[in-house]
Amino acid sequence: MKTFKLILFSMVVICIFSSFKAPKNSPVAINGKLQVNGTQLCNQNGEAIMLRGASFGWHNLWPRFYNRKAVAWLAADWKCNVVRASMGVGLDDSYLENPEYALKCMTNVIDGAIKQGIYVLIDFHSHKLHTAEAKIFFSQMATKYKDAPNVIYEIFNEPDYYTWEEVKTYSEELIKTIRAIDPDNIILVGSPHWDQDIHLVAEDPIKGQSNLMYTMHFYAGTHKQWLRDRTDAAMAKGIPIFVSECAGMEATGDGPVDEVEWKAFLDWMEARKISWVVWSVSDKNETCSMLLPRASAEGNWTDDLIKSWGKISREAIRKGNLKK
Repeated sequence: MKTFKLILFSMVVICIFSSFKAPKNSPVAINGKLQVNGTQLCNQNGEAIMLRGASFGWHNLWPRFYNRKAVAWLAADWKCNVVRASMGVGLDDSYLENPEYALKCMTNVIDGAIKQGIYVLIDFHSHKLHTAEAKIFFSQMATKYKDAPNVIYEIFNEPDYYTWEEVKTYSEELIKTIRAIDPDNIILVGSPHWDQDIHLVAEDPIKGQSNLMYTMHFYAGTHKQWLRDRTDAAMAKGIPIFVSECAGMEATGDGPVDEVEWKAFLDWMEARKISWVVWSVSDKNETCSMLLPRASAEGNWTDDLIKSWGKISREAIRKGNLKK
């Protein structure tokens, strides 16, 4: 009986590990588990790497896109080497009110990314502090995915009116929670004022932790050279940056795309090898939503189904990830 139990346990372990094996020649198969060296995101061999991809909108607003086939389309056609699963924490029917449905949506995207061999940001998409709930959620995610090299934990989407001291205290709690289970995978830390006050982080960064990066978010129609300068100054002080959300219009998500400023930000990120994820795979009547309402939930998005910002984003992702 003991022998049978041991064999059964071994089979379960093998099954779990094989489920995380990346397809041949996929981004994860090539680059493996990521690490942070200085201010640079690097692959398993310590070589600088850039991730470029797309973010799903709030799961509680656009759950129809949270499926494996949509992830597969973004990987195959858009050439995303990363996607972002944005679990809504706030607004109606969010993780706070309906955690089981939130977990279902998130695991659909995360498992889809693992199957495609691309990286995935597990985003606690909140503007407010929910420390207890976040610790429960990331304990579950770390337990399930600690052995998957695909996974990146984004522990606080966009703190709004909090001080850096408050955000730092929260982040240290969440880092401790995750690291007790998963000692290695990258953790992304937010900063006040919707991830624009990165200068406050540079003055008082989190100490004694490895594989941490800090998120900066921009909307090119609102945030201009001053934010690039501020981020450059933070990087000069040793702060690793990951742009986990960005777009070309105003910070409201609406208004015209400022193509000049978008290109300036894009060139700036490319020159510094800063990874970036565009917002968002959704179908709301606003500029930043990339798809029309009649677009399929499962991909196969032809040009007549992709809105202007979606076409701009797809072109930038493909150009960056296909270049030699």
